[in-house]
Amino acid sequence: MKIKETFLAACAVAVVLAGTAACTTDGDRPTAKATADIPCEDGAYSWFNVDKRDVLTGVAEKEEISRKGARLTHKLTPLHTPRTAVTFEKGSRAGNAEAALRSLAVLVGETNADDDGVSTAFTDVHRSAPDLNDGSITIDGVGTIVQYAWTKQVTADFRYTCGDGKPVTGRAIGWVNDGSGLLECSTPIKNVKEGAPALAAARLSCDPDAPAAKT
Repeated sequence: MKIKETFLAACAVAVVLAGTAACTTDGDRPTAKATADIPCEDGAYSWFNVDKRDVLTGVAEKEEISRKGARLTHKLTPLHTPRTAVTFEKGSRAGNAEAALRSLAVLVGETNADDDGVSTAFTDVHRSAPDLNDGSITIDGVGTIVQYAWTKQVTADFRYTCGDGKPVTGRAIGWVNDGSGLLECSTPIKNVKEGAPALAAARLSCDPDAPAAKT
């Protein structure tokens, strides 16, 4: 009985074993599909729908303080967790998240175009959210006190153009700083606008008819 030997090309063997067509043709030149999946670096970002606003991230229940020098004991309840993220259109030769956030940082004035921007926290997608209950606060006054925390959040849509490939769209979100504040429910908040963290905190924790809860 004759045994017929069959020889498979190296690429075919790789396909059988791995189940994917990962080989190249014409020497080491990648196929068209492989080329399309390679990220295109050093492109240009165009930004639109840029929104930069202060967002209430936590608020405590109102606390009656009857003597100066008293320490606040009510903990802040988290309302919004700031995050840093970039979403690119799927299946496109997109750039990278750090480069997108660096471009947005320049746009909103967090860094300048001459700075490499690598070290700024704004470009860190692994950046931790602020600890709302880190430390303690002593009050130099009396009244019905509400403690709150906020962050300045930035969201924007972008169009990324690189080389002669199809432009890529996406969305970025980040935050540039955070802070905390105190308000007294019976005292109106001066020069406050709708959506401001202090006003939102007053409406959540003070009585509905409290002066601080009104614009």
